[in-house]
Amino acid sequence: MNPYSDLFSRRDLLQRAGAGFGSVGLASMLAQEGLLAKDASDPLAPKKAHFDGKAKSVIWLFINGGPSQVDTWDYKPELAKVDGQELEGFDKETGFFSKSVGPLMKSPFEFAPRGECGKMVSSIFPKLGEHVDKMAFIHSGHTESNNHSPALFMMNSGQPRMGLPCVGSWVTYGLGSESRDLPAFVVMSDPLDRGLPKGSAANWGAGFLPSVYQGTWLKPKGAPIDNLSRPGHMNIEQQQRQLALMKKLNGSPVDAELEARIKSFELAYRMQNAAPEAFDIDREPEHIKKLYGVGEKHCDHFARQCLTARRMVERGVRFVQIYSGGMENQRSWDGHSDIKGNHSQFAGESDTPIAGLLEDLEQRGLLKDTLVIWGGEFGRLPLSQKSKKPGRDHNPHCFTTWMAGGGIKGGVSYGESDEIGHHAAVDKAHVNDIHATILHQLGFDHKKLTYEYNGRRFRLTDVGGNVIKPILT
Repeated sequence: MNPYSDLFSRRDLLQRAGAGFGSVGLASMLAQEGLLAKDASDPLAPKKAHFDGKAKSVIWLFINGGPSQVDTWDYKPELAKVDGQELEGFDKETGFFSKSVGPLMKSPFEFAPRGECGKMVSSIFPKLGEHVDKMAFIHSGHTESNNHSPALFMMNSGQPRMGLPCVGSWVTYGLGSESRDLPAFVVMSDPLDRGLPKGSAANWGAGFLPSVYQGTWLKPKGAPIDNLSRPGHMNIEQQQRQLALMKKLNGSPVDAELEARIKSFELAYRMQNAAPEAFDIDREPEHIKKLYGVGEKHCDHFARQCLTARRMVERGVRFVQIYSGGMENQRSWDGHSDIKGNHSQFAGESDTPIAGLLEDLEQRGLLKDTLVIWGGEFGRLPLSQKSKKPGRDHNPHCFTTWMAGGGIKGGVSYGESDEIGHHAAVDKAHVNDIHATILHQLGFDHKKLTYEYNGRRFRLTDVGGNVIKPILT
């Protein structure tokens, strides 16, 4: 009997080695094209983007309800000259209340030049005005719906309907998370009994992406996440054995969704140790809490959320979204009546906290790696909406968004609205363009960040999107 019968010949060795080297080359090519299957065992493991991005994380300050561009950042002296006049040829179906259309209305707020760039800023932003040299303003934004829910879905997911992955889900799908003990994608909503934004949790849903990429909503009152404390009858060793048994019983390999579910249990276990410390802003020194406005009655709630956002990105959380304003009209920036009172209130709640966030990120060296975004789902009309105290109706044709940090050029403006702030007029920026720019700063070619679903490769920007390069460093 030949003792070497189980071994292969030199010819077999060369044949197998040759095929092996070819497989290595094929695997490399597939990886470059992004066609290799993701490792289902850890879907949130850090991943490489298409190229080195300037930003590592995002804080999106979602100004819920539709802030008025002509009363915040888009100064229109011509609007004051035509105050009280009818807008000839105006389509009364542009806004949401066609029977309440009034004449053109100047801003009730004074504007003044701020920063070295001389940006004209509304008086409702005394603290934020100090930071305009960090910001790039996009004055030519436009979208596709004049209704809150579809416009919110559009701004969050690139389509005016629910069921699609939001920006935060696409980002965590593409990049994973640098934090192994905290959620990759965190959402905070208005805590003053104003409710969730219209569309609720669909605004931070993962759509057809695996559910592990959806946003983790922090409860505005009480413990931010349920079951953060370990059950009293169980110690840490027992929890570890429980998780190990669960994984053993499910075997390997397992279904990707089941594996993601197991990972969520493991993350919950790790969070019981890490999250209480991360969410405890009382650990911050007094001068930092004062910087954000913590303890000030009119802005304490938003100050705490902005400070929490900084603590999140500092600990490797990839995407944080904070909603200013809740569900109903006057409970958000949706100033259908009394635009002066509405915007004064919500700007007062957010001005000091956001200014504190920008200053704190910069002094910690985090702003260069963190992309900060300010903006809502659409803008508002330059006309008045008839009511006891005049307001402004929805305007999908024009809105302003600003970005700061994460490789964004400071003290610049891109695009222009017309003389009265009614339409985007110069260098129009669609929502898809804004999304393409966000992804670019994180290192992605937005056309290549895709996911196959129902036989089609989907992407955040659908079939549109151009990076807004003039605002980039």
